[in-house]
Amino acid sequence: MMCGLEIHVQLDTNSKLFCDCKTNYQEVPPNVNICPVCLNQPGAKPYPTNMQGLKNALMISLMLNCKIDKNVIYFLRKHYNYPDLPSGYQRTSLPVGYEGELNGVRIREIHMEEDPGQFKPDKGIVDFNRSGIPLVEIVTEPDIFSPEQARTFLKELIRVLNYSKSARGEGTMRADVNISLDGGKRVEIKNINSIKGAYRALKFEMVRQKNLIKRGIEIKQETRAFVESQMITVSMRLKEDADDYRFIPDPDLPPIDISEDEIQNMKEIMPETPHNKVKRFIKQYGINEESAKVLTSELELANAYETVVKEVDSKITASWMRDELKRVLYYNKLDYVRSNIDTDRIVKLLNMLINKEITTKAGQRIIEKMVESSKTPKEIAEELNLIGIVSDEKILNVAKIVIEENSGAVNDYKEGKKSSINFLVGQVMKQTRGKADPQETVKILVDLLKQYT
Repeated sequence: MMCGLEIHVQLDTNSKLFCDCKTNYQEVPPNVNICPVCLNQPGAKPYPTNMQGLKNALMISLMLNCKIDKNVIYFLRKHYNYPDLPSGYQRTSLPVGYEGELNGVRIREIHMEEDPGQFKPDKGIVDFNRSGIPLVEIVTEPDIFSPEQARTFLKELIRVLNYSKSARGEGTMRADVNISLDGGKRVEIKNINSIKGAYRALKFEMVRQKNLIKRGIEIKQETRAFVESQMITVSMRLKEDADDYRFIPDPDLPPIDISEDEIQNMKEIMPETPHNKVKRFIKQYGINEESAKVLTSELELANAYETVVKEVDSKITASWMRDELKRVLYYNKLDYVRSNIDTDRIVKLLNMLINKEITTKAGQRIIEKMVESSKTPKEIAEELNLIGIVSDEKILNVAKIVIEENSGAVNDYKEGKKSSINFLVGQVMKQTRGKADPQETVKILVDLLKQYT
C-alpha cells in the first residue's frame, strides 16, 4: 500500500478570507454570516487577503519543518461546479511552505484555500455561512504504508496544529486519501471527517482493491466517497487531473510577499513542537516516553505539568497526572483546559499524598471531585472523611482478621489464583474505611499468606 494525504483544516480567524463576515458558522442559523463577496454576487470584489490567515498558515508551515517560498504568492481560481461553490471556482494559493516533514512523512506543500459552503442533499439546501472561511491544505508525499501509520500521523498532526493555536483542530478536519496497491492506479477517497474515519476508509479500500486484483480486475483511477455509516467507499467519478480544474491566477487579488523579517519574527514566537517537547521532558524530568507523550497530548496539560514540577517531584507528578488526572478527564469527556483543575490544587493534593495525610485511594476520590468542585483538596477530603492513614500495625491486625474470616479466598490464593489477593485487600480497605495504604496492605497480606502456603 502507498498512501498520501490531503488534509484541510480551518484556520483560526475571526473573519473570512476575502470579506469581513464572521467565522462562527456553527453557532448561528443558516445563511446569516454572508455578504455579496462570499456569495460572489455580480460586481462584488474580494477584499485583500486576511493577513491573520496568512500568518497562521506561515506558523503551521514552520512547525511542520517546511521551507518558506520567498517568491511572490498569489491566489489561483480552481474551477469546478458544485452547489456549495457560488462562484464556480475555489480560490487556492500557491504553496506557502514546501518540503516539510513530520514523523518520517514528507510534506509536499502547504497552501491556503477558501472553504466552500455546506450542501445538504437530504434537505435540498445550501448553507453559505462556511463559504469563504480560510483553510490550510497540507499535502503529503505517498510515504504512508498502512492504515495504522496514517492514524498515527494524523494524531501527531492534530497535536502540532493544536500547539500552533493557528487552526481549529480535528473538529474542522476534512481529509482526502490517495491510495494505491502494488504500484497500481491511484484512487482518491473523499468525505473523511475524522482520524477514525481515515483509518476505517483505508482498511476498507485495501480489502476492496486486493479482492479486485485477485480476480484479475483492473483498478480504476477514480474518486470515491467514504460512507461512514456503513464504513465503505462508493464510486463518485473518474479521477480528475490538475488540468481538469483549469487553474488561472485570480485577477481580483493582489500578490503577497512574505519577507525574511516576517519569517524570523514567526520563528521567535513559534511554540515548541510536541515531538520536541516529548524529547525534552524525557531528558529534563527523567520520565519515560509513554508518560511524556501523554503529558504533551495537550499544550495546556504540558504547561500545567511544568508548573507543578517546580514544587513536587517530577516522577510522582508524571504518574498522577498521566494516570489519575487523565482518567478523570477521559471519563468526563473533558480536555485539561476545561476541567476546572488548576495547578495550585494539583500541588496541594500531591503534597497531601507525599505527607501521608491521605491514602492513594483517597487521592483518587478527591481528584474525581475536583472536576465538579472548586474547593481545595483538603476541604474535599474533610467532607468525605478521608483525612488520615491507618498505621501499619493496625493494618496487620485487620489483615489477620480478614484472613481468618475469608478462608475461601485464602484457599484460592494457595491454589495459585493470585487475583484473590484483590478481594482480601478490598476487605481490609472496607474495615479501615479506606484509610489503609493499598500498597502496604498488599505487602502485609502477602507476608501473612506465606504462612498459609
